[in-house]
Amino acid sequence: MLILVTGATGKVGQHFIAGLLDDPRFSKARIRALCHNRLCPESDRVEVTRGSIADRNVVVAALSEVTHVLHLATCKETPDDVMDVTVKGLFWLLEEFRTSATARQLILIGGDAGIGHFYYRHDGPVTEHAPHRAYPGCYALSKVLEEVTLEQFTIQYGINGCCLRAPWIMEKDDFKYSLSFGDDVFGGPDWKTLVPMADAERYARMGTVPLLRDSDGRPLKRNFVHVDDLVSAILSAIDNPRAKGELFNICMDRPVDYAEVAAYLARTQGLDAVDIPSRYHSNWMDNSKAKYLLNWQPKYDLEMLIDSAWRYERPRNDPRVVWYPG
Repeated sequence: MLILVTGATGKVGQHFIAGLLDDPRFSKARIRALCHNRLCPESDRVEVTRGSIADRNVVVAALSEVTHVLHLATCKETPDDVMDVTVKGLFWLLEEFRTSATARQLILIGGDAGIGHFYYRHDGPVTEHAPHRAYPGCYALSKVLEEVTLEQFTIQYGINGCCLRAPWIMEKDDFKYSLSFGDDVFGGPDWKTLVPMADAERYARMGTVPLLRDSDGRPLKRNFVHVDDLVSAILSAIDNPRAKGELFNICMDRPVDYAEVAAYLARTQGLDAVDIPSRYHSNWMDNSKAKYLLNWQPKYDLEMLIDSAWRYERPRNDPRVVWYPG
């Protein structure tokens, strides 16, 4: 088994490679990491090939003798690159995959941006049958195009492909900084822009957390997944015959409720919360299909997500770095 991993140096790629190498089920598997700007360390089971996925010749060489592909490479809000990387790159992967004599399975990591996550109202649990509805910006559009392209290749050519659709992926202390009113905020919303500057500075000093409310005034519910749970789902999908041609929601059993977050942090950390109104909509991704077909189960619940983020002590050689805008 030789697995090509695109986006190998990203959050999911690094955790996947480590998880697969430690899993006795895949003791004979080897990794080929396709890297562009950053390189991952090589070993007797990990080799690196360098180049852009937008270059067809690079993709052809990277897929030589490969049996499995895990496609993680993506762009955020970078209009100059997004079509080349996330659309053309996937197309070259699929074109080479479908004619390969060795390729057996391709796994795409999709995102809930393709269904608009909390930008649009959902009348019930968000299943895999939810229509594509990208929110404004090129990133969400690219996630729609990725999922549709893979789906059409499975229809046109019968390839063994599946998509694992993930919401916001957390690791280390990500969740803690996703609630920061300071310049160190991770992701969005950018809380300091939603309150007066003096208040934001005070909240940042005190560790006050936002209690985000949805368009109906209720505490907002938003979907998350810890990277460890996403990696376990990927490992469950590899060579699983029930994954062929399928789309799976990979997320926590319950969405994060900002009121529950505020209450738990008040009880365990003594932190205050402040109401933040919004026009966003609560939603609830349903992961039942992945549980049923992949025999997969997430380990992280809300308390574990919070506790792990607040306990994490970041080493000095591992600074918080955002590698892409958006």
